[in-house]
Amino acid sequence: MSLVGYLSRPWPWYIAGPLIGLTVPLLLVMGNKRLGVSSSLRHICAACLPANISFFKYDWKKEAWNLFFVAGIFCGGLIAVTLFNNPNPVQINPKLVNELQHYGIYQDASMMPITLFNWSALFSLKGVIFMVVGGFLVGFGTRYAGGCTSGHAIMGLSTLQWPSLVATICFMAGGFIMANLILPIILKL
Repeated sequence: MSLVGYLSRPWPWYIAGPLIGLTVPLLLVMGNKRLGVSSSLRHICAACLPANISFFKYDWKKEAWNLFFVAGIFCGGLIAVTLFNNPNPVQINPKLVNELQHYGIYQDASMMPITLFNWSALFSLKGVIFMVVGGFLVGFGTRYAGGCTSGHAIMGLSTLQWPSLVATICFMAGGFIMANLILPIILKL
C-alpha cells in the first residue's frame, strides 16, 4: 500500500495516541511550553484589540508559537482533506444509525449529517440551540475551567495537575449528560 493510501485511513489508537502524548514532553523540552488551543483566541484578541482592555494587557508575543500551532492544525486539516480525502462514507455503529434515525437524522455520504449541518437547519430553533447556546456554553466553560479539553486532558493530566483532573472529569460527565439526556430532548424539537 502506498503512503497516501495508508495516511488516508484513520490511524489506530496505538499510533495516534502516543504521537499526541509525545507532544507534551516535546513542548516542555522546547521551552516549557504548554499545549492548549483555547488560549489562542485570547492571544489573537490581545494582538488585534486596543491595549486599554485589562484582560488583554500582557506580552502576547511570548505565546506567538501557540498561534502557529493553531494555524498548523488548520493547515493540516486542509492538507488532510485535499490529499487524503476518503471518498467512502463515514462508518458508524448500526445501533447508532437506528437511534439517529429515530430523531430524524439520516446517514448520508457526507462527513456531517446534512439534516443537522445546513443553512436552513442553522436558522431553526435546534440550530440556534446548537450553535449559539452551545457555542456560548463551550466558550464560558472553557474560560471558567481555565482551559480546554486538550489543555487539561493532554497537558494537565500528564503533568499531574489536580485542577486538570477535576476539569477532565467534569468534561466527561458533561459530555455523557449531554449525549444521553439533553441531546435527545433537543433533537425531538
